[in-house]
Amino acid sequence: MPSAYDSAANVPAVYNDIVVRRFAIMTVIWGIVGMTVGVVIAAELIWPDLNMGVSWLSYGRLRPLHTNAVIFAFGGSGLFAASYYVVQRTSHVRLISDRVANFTFWGWQLVIVLATITLPLGITQGKEYAELEWPIDLLITIVWVAYAYVFFGTLAIRKIKHIYVANWFFAAYIITVAVLHVVNNLAIPVSLTKSYPIYAGVVDAMVEWWYGHNAVGFFLTAAFLGMMYYFVPKQAGRPIYSYRLSIVHFWALISIYMWAGPHHLHYSTLPDWAQSLGMVFSVILLAPSWGGMINGIMTLSGAWDKLRTDPILKFLIVSLSFYGMATFEGPMMAIKTVNALSHNTDWTIGHVHSGALGWVAFMTIGSLYSLIPRLYGRREMWSTRLIEWHFWISTVGVVLYVTSMWIAGVMQGLMWRATNPDGTLTYTFVEALKATYPYYMVRLTGGVLFLGGMFLMLFNVVKTVNPAESRDTAVAVPAI
Repeated sequence: MPSAYDSAANVPAVYNDIVVRRFAIMTVIWGIVGMTVGVVIAAELIWPDLNMGVSWLSYGRLRPLHTNAVIFAFGGSGLFAASYYVVQRTSHVRLISDRVANFTFWGWQLVIVLATITLPLGITQGKEYAELEWPIDLLITIVWVAYAYVFFGTLAIRKIKHIYVANWFFAAYIITVAVLHVVNNLAIPVSLTKSYPIYAGVVDAMVEWWYGHNAVGFFLTAAFLGMMYYFVPKQAGRPIYSYRLSIVHFWALISIYMWAGPHHLHYSTLPDWAQSLGMVFSVILLAPSWGGMINGIMTLSGAWDKLRTDPILKFLIVSLSFYGMATFEGPMMAIKTVNALSHNTDWTIGHVHSGALGWVAFMTIGSLYSLIPRLYGRREMWSTRLIEWHFWISTVGVVLYVTSMWIAGVMQGLMWRATNPDGTLTYTFVEALKATYPYYMVRLTGGVLFLGGMFLMLFNVVKTVNPAESRDTAVAVPAI
């Protein structure tokens, strides 16, 4: 049965790990940048005067910077690193082109820098996860085509007949994100910094959430499942629990996800049949999602004791637990009667961050802790205890963040719907906002803890990659 292991035979002496190293290091750096902005805007919701009246420091300008930084800079760089690493090891060949791979690194970093400049200046299309204006969109397209060439070109020259399942997930995400990006960003430029979409009204909304939800479905789910299918078996030292289930999981997931976007537009002017279609496919989506979660977690069958001593596995397995939780919550919130309570409340924010922090960030962090020592010829990270501290600090941070937003969201939904006997609203919007403030404080605390864990990671990574540090250096950090 195929596994994620590298065979000792027929393995090239040298892979292109330079580009993988660059993306891995930038993943950590952009993670800190994106999460710092997230902490700032969380604080601004409590103390609005923090922006000091400067427009480019306002919540409306920084929020899209935060989402783009954590999704495309942190998550995207992690996916480039993982996919380039995995496709070489599972194909037993070097990347097809070092120059093109190098171009994808510098091109992607340029995209991120341009986003960092333009979004605070208010240069935006105003579309969720697709805020960047047309010149940057064109650059993204060019970089993405180069990325596809490197990935699929490497698969084409592979020395292993079989294509390992992780590469199927990476391939699906590369193809689908390209289609989503191009179709959703079709626009008519009127200047270098302004364009208008070719769609209008409800059609624009439908295309946007077809893109928006599938950006979650493929960029933030399918791609990270590719990461999971390599690094969980690798770190556990065991083959994937069920290779057959992984194939069923793949085809079911990519077949169903595309149809779920309309659940973002319940009770809108979108036709009822389209809303219902999105709801039905969202509920069905629970099955393949949980199939993947079970497959990943059950890979540890017979090796559960490793969780006591390996904090990297803790990151990976808890990540899968959050994936299962978020993919149960999502279909539930897509049901119209539940959505009537949850929509536009902080419950949605809690749901998004249980997936973004608990699933995506934990999977990325765990994979990087597994990957970086191998890239730099180390046996392990500089300090395993720092990884342990990072795990527990981040876990507490995620729990505080998510639970506070769940409670706040349900409370908001109930307050907005409450009516007096004469039919008037029981609470004003401001009263609901005031009641939310204590939960915003808890969320900020959770965000600060998670960010603190990222700084621990940066310190550990710097020590690990520093050639002056001994591979066997011990660090006096209290055990947890």
